[in-house]
Amino acid sequence: MATKTLDKKIEKAERGEAKIIDKAKLAEALLKDAPKSAMPAKIKPMKATLVDEPFDDPGWVYEIKWDGYRAIAKVTEDEAELISRNNLLFDQFYPVNDLLKKWGHNAVLDGELLVLNDKGISDFGGIQNWRSEADGDLVYYVFDILWYEGKNLMDLPLSDRQTILTHILPKNDDRIRQSMVFEARGIEFFDAAERMGLEGIIAKKASSAYTSDLRSKEWLKIKVQRRQEMVIGGFTKNEGTSKPFSALTLGVYKNGKFKYMGKVGTGWGDKLQKEMMEKFKPLITDVCPFDVEPDVDEPSRFRPKRLGAKPTWLKPELVCEINFAELTSDGKVRQASFKGLRTDKDADDVVLETPTDTDKTVKAADEQAEKSIHPKVEPPKKARRTLLNPKDESQERPVNGHLIKFNHLSKVYWPEDGITKRDMFNYYYQVAPYMMPYLKDRPMSLNRFPNGIHGPSFYQKNVADKAPEWAKTMPHVTGEGEHKEYLVATEEDSLLWMATLGCIEINPWFSRVQSPDNPDFCVIDLDPDKNTFDQVIIAAQEVKKVLDAVDVPCFPKTSGSTGIHIYIPLGAKYDYDQSQLFAKMIVQLVHKQIPDFTSLERMVANRKGKMYLDFLQNRPGATIAAPYSLRPKPGATVSMPLAWEEVKKGLKMRDFHIKNAIDRLKETGDLFKGALGKGIDLEKTIKKARTIFE
Repeated sequence: MATKTLDKKIEKAERGEAKIIDKAKLAEALLKDAPKSAMPAKIKPMKATLVDEPFDDPGWVYEIKWDGYRAIAKVTEDEAELISRNNLLFDQFYPVNDLLKKWGHNAVLDGELLVLNDKGISDFGGIQNWRSEADGDLVYYVFDILWYEGKNLMDLPLSDRQTILTHILPKNDDRIRQSMVFEARGIEFFDAAERMGLEGIIAKKASSAYTSDLRSKEWLKIKVQRRQEMVIGGFTKNEGTSKPFSALTLGVYKNGKFKYMGKVGTGWGDKLQKEMMEKFKPLITDVCPFDVEPDVDEPSRFRPKRLGAKPTWLKPELVCEINFAELTSDGKVRQASFKGLRTDKDADDVVLETPTDTDKTVKAADEQAEKSIHPKVEPPKKARRTLLNPKDESQERPVNGHLIKFNHLSKVYWPEDGITKRDMFNYYYQVAPYMMPYLKDRPMSLNRFPNGIHGPSFYQKNVADKAPEWAKTMPHVTGEGEHKEYLVATEEDSLLWMATLGCIEINPWFSRVQSPDNPDFCVIDLDPDKNTFDQVIIAAQEVKKVLDAVDVPCFPKTSGSTGIHIYIPLGAKYDYDQSQLFAKMIVQLVHKQIPDFTSLERMVANRKGKMYLDFLQNRPGATIAAPYSLRPKPGATVSMPLAWEEVKKGLKMRDFHIKNAIDRLKETGDLFKGALGKGIDLEKTIKKARTIFE
């Protein structure tokens, strides 16, 4: 994404001018399937973990870190409440309350109340001092929806909750806006936020659920400016000053003790000082609130002279927010600037927020998501209707919230069978719920046939500047040193966009972007030369016998061309070299059983027409046709998962094709899901194999 383009998008998001695509149909389907529940009685906002630097990682989306008051909105048809993080009502922000009351729906929303300055940037001082419309433009930026019209949405992925939010949020008054989600690179997005003087950015895992009051590692905040909430423990007054006070003494809680963190002496005007003194007066005490009484007039290398500052202690009940340059070696803030009081925070909850290591935190979040290694995509109970109508030559459809254009729909791709582009698009739309678990989060090699199966074809791996803005990509340097930007499949929009490029067959990596060096399965590719398909079946049965002997599960599918692929689950626990060595051991054992018509020779000329037992597919960047992929062969054959009982003489490649695959799936369901299951224990398996076969 170009830098200037990203800056403009952020500016539009701040002004509430971001274009939001209509996601009505998808939102309605998600709401229909969501579980029923009563409106939650007590909800506290889900919180983000502070990390030390921005990052690029697939599966994350980014938002602006707004500089205001976090607020949960509970809305019914005749009432609305805005609730702070410490469960106080924000009744003073009556314009937003009034707008939500008029909405006429029942919902629980999460967002940020803020005041925008004349540049459209949120101003914390503005929200702190807001009393009426004369004090600035009050806006409620909504970034999440937790419950809607009797449906609990908190367990849905963030991306689905965003889709619903886009559909239901009122759009008739820009004082309530949806916070824009950016599918950008994190480092680039952070740099843009820094250039524009924003407080920071929020990174959220697109698959994250919503958990009340949790500080999540799937939501991360990266600050451009160093900000910290502090509790005011007193104020000082320098000799000879006529001002109410010169500085505030600040602290945070650590292990139940109130620790002194230094002073802040700038960031307020005369009017604000007087208002603050009125708040201080009832809290004045003779007792120092800090665990160790500080020298508030202590000189430093930055201020070597004492100023005659005298302290007045306060009960530690008021919370403020400051900017600061750094923490000194003795743990005091340096170059601090007061940003405002925080009435939405409890003093007892204020601790020093220390950034965690980004790489470790992101890895932990990814591992947490990987407890369910693959997406929970339930096949439909009844077949989907087709996506495209049978008449119009050009049609535009929303897919996963993104509009995709489908052109030249009557163009014939399989001339012997009269099968068109329209037929291909409709097939991939219908098969997507079964197919996506084998594509999600995987880099893709695009095998393009723009003029059908008999026209010129070519591979495309680099999609830099070609993929749509919403697409996920992964930078990768090939073994030849070439820099590529691979498309990463995410949802069915990725699948259908590939199809619009003429990708008749779909070719994913064996590994996912979360673990690119560790394949999810080992694959044995039975690739016949002059052999019959019945001989391919014999070879597949021999592979099954060897793997059964060592208690290793395996899952067969037709290649859709001439061979059979057999997958062995590894669970991303081993690297490609280990996977390849294991495959080599298996095919060597198979070759010993049927040497007359099989070969382990890589060079075609050296095979002498025998079937190649291919184990070398198990290498980084290698691809084969995915389960349920169409193939650019006469008959529009499909790479179809099989039950082992079907792998017997008489099975034919052309048994499975575009016209009967969906009907078969309605009967069998997904026979291949075990390939994405718990990986085998490779060390135990190899030891067992040696005791049996040596």
